[in-house]
Amino acid sequence: MSYRKQRETKETAIDIRMDLNDNQASSINTGVGFLDHMLTLFSFHSGINLQINVQGDIEVDDHHTTEDIGIVLGQLLLEAIKDKQSFTRYGAFYIPMDETLARVVTDISGRPYLSFNAEFSKEKVGTFDTELVEEFFRGLVINARLTTHIDLIRGGNTHHEIEAIFKAFARSLKIALSDDGSKGVPSSKGVIE
Repeated sequence: MSYRKQRETKETAIDIRMDLNDNQASSINTGVGFLDHMLTLFSFHSGINLQINVQGDIEVDDHHTTEDIGIVLGQLLLEAIKDKQSFTRYGAFYIPMDETLARVVTDISGRPYLSFNAEFSKEKVGTFDTELVEEFFRGLVINARLTTHIDLIRGGNTHHEIEAIFKAFARSLKIALSDDGSKGVPSSKGVIE
């Protein structure tokens, strides 16, 4: 099933189409090269096809573009989660990137919470401010109503640190979204909200 959302503010114009069952290659154009790379990795490792086009005020910096993409992706994920008849709910994954190790644990809980524990080796990767990684995940997690713990266990190269986090998040989400074969809400309360 395909989901699409457009969002326009004075800072960004975002158009994202997301498909959980489409194996086509993603097309990502945010205007921020490093973010394009991370979102391409996220798409590949989560199995979620993304078509993203963004016009943002990147002449100021990458903050609004990065944060707003996280918000819209989170809103789309929430729609997809509401439509799913069956899912595992929990997912956890470790990703090593050479010297770096990241762990992400996700619960499709309906209760938005982000625990972000990562100190990056450098403040920038190319022109991308590393502090924006947390802003992206905060926007996504809060809007998708996930409980997510992101931990950079070992660092080294800053590019590897961030890449390991994006890949681990993608894989944990893929597990959490996977069909566990049961019908109904994966909660003893009978509801996730």
